[in-house]
Amino acid sequence: MSLPKDFLWGGATAAHQFEGGYLEDGKGLCSGDVVTSGDGRNGIQRRVTYTLPDGEYGSQFVFPYQDLPQDTKLSCHEDEFYPTHEASDFYHHYKEDIALMAEMGFKCYRMSINWARILPHGDDEIPNEKGLEFYDRVFDECLKYHIEPVVTLLHFETPVSLINRYGAWIDRRCVDAFVKYCEFVMKRYQHKVKYWMTFNEINNMEILPLYAGGLLKNDDQSKATATYHQFIASAKVVKMAHEINPEMKVGMMIAYTAAYALTCHPRDELKLMKDNQIRHFYCDVQCRGHYPQYKLKEYQRNGIHLPVLEGDQQILKEGTVDYIGLSYYSSSCVSDDEKQETTSGNMTTSIINPYLKTSEWGWLVDPVGLRIALNQLYERYELPLFIVENGLGAIDHMENGQIHDTYRIEYLKEHIYEMKKAIEEDGVDLMGYTPWGCIDVISAGTGEMRKRYGFVYVDKDDSGNGTMKRYKKDSFYWYQKVIQSNGEEI
Repeated sequence: MSLPKDFLWGGATAAHQFEGGYLEDGKGLCSGDVVTSGDGRNGIQRRVTYTLPDGEYGSQFVFPYQDLPQDTKLSCHEDEFYPTHEASDFYHHYKEDIALMAEMGFKCYRMSINWARILPHGDDEIPNEKGLEFYDRVFDECLKYHIEPVVTLLHFETPVSLINRYGAWIDRRCVDAFVKYCEFVMKRYQHKVKYWMTFNEINNMEILPLYAGGLLKNDDQSKATATYHQFIASAKVVKMAHEINPEMKVGMMIAYTAAYALTCHPRDELKLMKDNQIRHFYCDVQCRGHYPQYKLKEYQRNGIHLPVLEGDQQILKEGTVDYIGLSYYSSSCVSDDEKQETTSGNMTTSIINPYLKTSEWGWLVDPVGLRIALNQLYERYELPLFIVENGLGAIDHMENGQIHDTYRIEYLKEHIYEMKKAIEEDGVDLMGYTPWGCIDVISAGTGEMRKRYGFVYVDKDDSGNGTMKRYKKDSFYWYQKVIQSNGEEI
């Protein structure tokens, strides 16, 4: 057996981590623009910066997150370094970068549109034409090489204006603003973009409410309200997209892991059951069109009320997604025993699994977990799946203009091997595979450039210094052969 001939091999980036040009050509501030750099291996957390009512500047950790002071306005400070402002400067290098993707043989490119580049204030009546023209050029360049754009509509890029005026997704007005923005871009690009996703890693509302929803608060009620509004917005956009062009496919996107109970003790298994409910809640709503009873009971116990309006149930029912996009980097392990040793990675914590090794940043490396994850999702929802993020963040060393990243090749090779088994042996319907940060990007978790994922090295350091010159890594040529052979040669 072999992979389908139309399998979508490619790579993935996000605007705020890759694009740069953060205020060029009329773009407004987005949530990713007001987050500082950090140092993941030395425990220096990224911070969000703001202005207090008295004009004083302040900052606070993005993770772990706490409520920001009352009447805070997100803003940039002159004495802070914001690595995403320039990022990898795709804004000025897009032709070169897309040519590199084409040289590797990409069939698709997963990227995001920065909402604030289209509507600088988030809810403008007239879109920013220069922003629209930029993405026109990007899509045209992709299509010139027969690369299918796969577009995320909101990838941690909520317009700061909506956050400062309304509290972003806590307020229902954000739903209307998002739908308006999506209508502008879907009508504009309906003949250039077939595959869309509404919210990147929507379940990160649980641990990263600033990224996922532009929230200034971290309490359970605020996160539940914001999540509900995103569900309504996504459902409206799915239905609208099908009306604009029935050929367009709209998916959801979730950060997903396989999870294991540390032991077969019933309490560990119960812990795993509860953990899986948290893991599947967002898919349950967006794929099935209603809230599951386990979540409604949880809200009832905790005194959480959803801001339901007349007609919302019908909106959720009619706006279920066409496919599930997922990021997969590692698995997790759970135990009811709070004394068990843990490891932290990707802004989450897991019990140490004695059968797995970890990356430089503490992430559990588990290729077999990818096969398990794909089977779990496909058996539960029977919808096409799309691996839209997977990869290894590591420090690359350049030697005479060359980067010998055998560690990255081994990581990806092992995951592709298990991915193929899920398709060929288990019958999982998988649309494609787009490894994360195919050209080096700024790390969302740590704000570092040295934590690299790409097949292409970008000459830039953690302080923003460098030529921005692109260099092909060994993994570039390896992935080129993988695509050419449609996964037969890995």
